[in-house]
Amino acid sequence: MASASHDTAKGRKDLTGPALRTFFRIAEAWGLKEPEQMSLLGLDSRSTLQAWKRGAVAAIPKDALERISYILGIYKGLHILLPKTADEWVRKPNMAALFGGGSALQRMTSGNVADLYVVRQYIDAQRG
Repeated sequence: MASASHDTAKGRKDLTGPALRTFFRIAEAWGLKEPEQMSLLGLDSRSTLQAWKRGAVAAIPKDALERISYILGIYKGLHILLPKTADEWVRKPNMAALFGGGSALQRMTSGNVADLYVVRQYIDAQRG
């Protein structure tokens, strides 16, 4: 979890650039389309996504930072568990109860930050 200092606008401002660069690198690795990126970030505006891609934002909302934190944890966890197929795994059908035959990406792009959290927990549990 982010420390208290990151709850300030200054803390968010300091984290915004690195967080977004990391997110867009993961989005590229996973082959995410814009609507998927928007869902993961909790955005409903394509122009906001475009501005964030250009770096034209001073500080992203706390919610978006939390989402990126979960996504980074999922990405890192997958690369530890499945070094060769980590990036493909997010799109593969999954029979685990959590996914009900759908992919992890389907679950993560519901728009709810809680779904990012449960996928992160699932991957952490798989790692033991």
